[in-house]
Amino acid sequence: MATEAASPRRRDDGKNLTIIGHLDELRRRLMICAGALVVATIAGFYPLTTWALEWLQKPAEDNVDDFNLIFTQPLEFWTTFFRVSLMIGITFAMPVFLYQTLAFVGPGLTKTERRWTYPIVIFASLMFVAGVAFAYYVEMPPALGFLLDPPSDVATPFISVKSYVDFATRLMLVTGLVFETPLFVMGLAKVGVVNSRQLLRWWRFAILGAFVLAAVVTPSVDPITQTLLAVPMIVLYFVGIGLAKLVEKKPIIPPTARP
Repeated sequence: MATEAASPRRRDDGKNLTIIGHLDELRRRLMICAGALVVATIAGFYPLTTWALEWLQKPAEDNVDDFNLIFTQPLEFWTTFFRVSLMIGITFAMPVFLYQTLAFVGPGLTKTERRWTYPIVIFASLMFVAGVAFAYYVEMPPALGFLLDPPSDVATPFISVKSYVDFATRLMLVTGLVFETPLFVMGLAKVGVVNSRQLLRWWRFAILGAFVLAAVVTPSVDPITQTLLAVPMIVLYFVGIGLAKLVEKKPIIPPTARP
């Protein structure tokens, strides 16, 4: 049976696009994405950015007595404020980014590939959000309680707003990306790079690699944060094995020879 071929990209009048046409369409879609980012960033500048900063600060306030953020340089607070505002803008503009990306690559995909693309994009977005929520509600409270509440009175934490926001956002970003592990593993199995049996045999290396990677990518050196990141990474690895088994290419078994 012949494989399904991807149709060439066409204009609205049915004619195929040239290379210049591809580049022009790409430029147009990038401009739409940039405009959406500017509008979303301005819309979220105030009071959403103030609320986001208070939201990021809450895990520390709940776990550390008399916790207050400070800034030591004239531009430090406003630099951090604009960074958080930009992150809010990216979050709100993400549906536009995804739509423009799918609209650009969609005409070059086969029907089968399009059936896979949209559920994968939705699932990837949900997994990233789940990772961010996991970092905020599960990882940050014990990590901040350990880091900012030492057992003695040798030192008192005076944390700058920039360093705290960097810590919180990096941890949430890294955890959100870690939650994409099942899709990454499934993609490798889909293209035939690995299969579920190989992945299952590598479980010891996966556990060791999870702790090593957690030690490298986490924004702190404490074992609590690293363990809280490594454990879901291991669980998601085994979830990825299950997904890989669903999509991996089945080996072709030759028919037995007749006597």
